[in-house]
Amino acid sequence: SGEDVTANVRTIRNIPLQLAGKGWPDLLEVRGEVVIPVAAFQRLNEERLHGGENPFANPRNAAAGSLRQLDSKVTAKRPLAFFPWGWGESSAPLGGAHSTIMHSLSVWGFEVTPYLRNVRHLIECEKYFNEMQKSREGMPFEIDGLVFKVDDLAARERLGFTARAPRWAIAYKFPAHEERTVVEDILASVGRTGVITPVAVLRPVQVGGVTVSRASLHNQDEVDRKDIRVGDTVLVRRAGDVIPEVVMVLKEERPAAAQPWQMPLRCPVCDSEVLRLANESAHRCMGGLYCPAQRMGAIEHFASRKAMDIRGLGEKLVQQLVERGLVHSVADVYHLDEAALCGLERMASRSAQKLLAEIEQSRHTSLSRFLYALGIRQVGESTAKSLAAYFGDLEPLLAATPEVLQNIPDVGPIVAESIVHFFAQPHNLDVIAALRAGGLDWDVVEPQKGGCFQGMTLVLTGSLDSMTREDAKVAIENRGGKVSSAVSAKTSYVVVGKEAGNKAEKAAKLGLKQLTEAQFLAMLSKKE
Repeated sequence: SGEDVTANVRTIRNIPLQLAGKGWPDLLEVRGEVVIPVAAFQRLNEERLHGGENPFANPRNAAAGSLRQLDSKVTAKRPLAFFPWGWGESSAPLGGAHSTIMHSLSVWGFEVTPYLRNVRHLIECEKYFNEMQKSREGMPFEIDGLVFKVDDLAARERLGFTARAPRWAIAYKFPAHEERTVVEDILASVGRTGVITPVAVLRPVQVGGVTVSRASLHNQDEVDRKDIRVGDTVLVRRAGDVIPEVVMVLKEERPAAAQPWQMPLRCPVCDSEVLRLANESAHRCMGGLYCPAQRMGAIEHFASRKAMDIRGLGEKLVQQLVERGLVHSVADVYHLDEAALCGLERMASRSAQKLLAEIEQSRHTSLSRFLYALGIRQVGESTAKSLAAYFGDLEPLLAATPEVLQNIPDVGPIVAESIVHFFAQPHNLDVIAALRAGGLDWDVVEPQKGGCFQGMTLVLTGSLDSMTREDAKVAIENRGGKVSSAVSAKTSYVVVGKEAGNKAEKAAKLGLKQLTEAQFLAMLSKKE
């Protein structure tokens, strides 16, 4: 799973294309890390600058990006190196100890790190850690710590794993480099999902060989906790030797006029309301359909499979449409034409026609899909269906108060607040009006204030003769219930069809009520 980087990996010079020596198994999975040595990284950046290209920020990002290139010729030009640190599958036993297997990998042609060492007892571990920390700056590649592993594989088997990590290995990180600098400003940066992040603008400073001029302050709570103000002298480090971080404020050097920083009440990009929900640490811009900072994310979500399902309108195409000024909001998607699309990369006439057909097909949708596509915070697919079933059309929803919204199953005070604030933004209403003017519509249904499954959770298992699982799910949702994939103590009914799986057994153990297909159909046929 994931990306196939085989062609790129074959260009790494210290990875053998054919194993050397003898005694290796027919199947062998070698695991390790790709790095760029420090000296090679410096030469690479010099070459990029000489060629008019921007230098890479650090070896780690450069190595990761090099591995993911679509053209392996580009990867071949990068000075990558591979160091194995372990193994996965093997068709035959490799040995009884980690150190023995690493020696075998070396004999078979892999370049095992020269810093691998066997140590005994915690005192030797600490001594080796201190040695490596002192020699860190002179090493040919960057590291941020050591990993200590139990050498004996039989002992590893006995030690096993926790839910997150092996009990036979532990990482020890080196202290991060820290430098002093001054906070020159704090900006409110709006991300593609609408989250507003305070960012410290720093007087540029070298930290571990990298110039740091900005650092995320994460959220208002973090700014308050560290009491970071414009004009403060601060200590800065690169967390994990990569991400700039403000460690602490040197308050004894604080200017007398420095004031506490507060999140703006209006979005700095689109002037929509900024809201922080009760259960979240993040502040968000409520102008999701209009805000330029959220434009790409909003369009990608709008076109996604469970929303408007516009196939072919993916991330790269959306990026081109936005960058070329062809789309300023989701409503502009319905005004695209073949001439505009054919001017984009990798978009010929046939591809443009297919996309336009998808867009045309999406004009008639369901209210629940439309509500989900709007990207309202806290409104997922299930909540969108509940809203559509309760109101039947958009206008009653637009006029709904938080108190009315909380009559709907799964809509509590926080969700209700998010919905009301979203529809209170004039910009969002303008985009919705533009969508409807562009021909987007849905069938108005009779509002359903209740049903035989109102407020219940059902689980479907096995196959039904009279309908598909998807049809059964829709029928349950139309009657006020919701369908879960897992049986729990909160399950109201388990509908048991043919060839039911272990969900029926689990339901029996929990003493839950089970419905046969006939009983399920009888409940569906009841008058509301």
